[in-house]
Amino acid sequence: MKKITLTLLAVITGLFLTSQVFAWGPGAGKGFGPCRGAALEQLNLTDNQKTKIENLQDEHFKATKPLQEKIFDKSVELQRLWLQANPDKNKITAAQKELRGLRDQMEDKATALRLNINSVLTPEQKEKLANSGWGRGHGFGPRGAMRHHGESGPAYGAGMGPGLGMGMCQ
Repeated sequence: MKKITLTLLAVITGLFLTSQVFAWGPGAGKGFGPCRGAALEQLNLTDNQKTKIENLQDEHFKATKPLQEKIFDKSVELQRLWLQANPDKNKITAAQKELRGLRDQMEDKATALRLNINSVLTPEQKEKLANSGWGRGHGFGPRGAMRHHGESGPAYGAGMGPGLGMGMCQ
């Protein structure tokens, strides 16, 4: 019975600790899918602008993929630390700190992407985008808690899915 309880606890803890990493996923593919660029689709982008933005998103995905993998690995490590018979406070704290650092890097890259996309747009497109609610999707709020601003649908962070994204869906 103890073995079953421990196994069940390990599975539940694993799902809890890694759910956000899995939620980011590899993205919706190339182009402005139904959610990927809902706000951008309303801007009447030129073909040149679409190409530039797609290239920025592709570069962002390639740059963040190793970070996503590190976040996953660190989450699994943290899970294993918690499942030890006598969890080591110092090791857990260090792993959590490293995980926060990796997530900060992801957020910094998402911000850079958003600024780069913004630089491709005309002043009129920027104003229309600002009024569309771009950037008000899911994200990490105070103390790492997930928040959701009800006016937006699922966020898209150029390949990251919910969390840390730009919240471009309406």
